[in-house]
Amino acid sequence: MADKNSSGLEVTLSFLLGTATGFVLGILFAPTSGEETRKKIQETASKTGERAKESYGKIAQEAEKGYETVKGKSQEGVEAIKDFVEKKKEETAKKEEPQKKEEKPKES
Repeated sequence: MADKNSSGLEVTLSFLLGTATGFVLGILFAPTSGEETRKKIQETASKTGERAKESYGKIAQEAEKGYETVKGKSQEGVEAIKDFVEKKKEETAKKEEPQKKEEKPKES
C-alpha cells in the first residue's frame, strides 16, 4: 500500500508543479503589465497551494485507512499464531504424559 500512496503523491505533486510552472511561464511571456502579471502569479500560486493541501489530505486519509487495515490484520495474525502455539503445547503435553507414566523411576 505504501507504494500506491507514494506513487499517487508523486504524480499529484508532479502534476501540480507542472501546472504551476506552465502557467507562470505563460504569464511571463504574455504581453501584460507587471502588476497584472504579479496578480495572476499570486492567484495561481494560491490555487495551486489549495489543491496541494486537498490532495495531501486525501492521500493522508487513504494512508491512515491502510495503516488501520494492516494493524488489524497483523493483530489477527498474532492471535492466530498464539492460538496455534497453545494448541501445539497442549498436544505435546498430552503426548508426554503417557511416556512419563511408563518411565517411573525404579525404587531400590
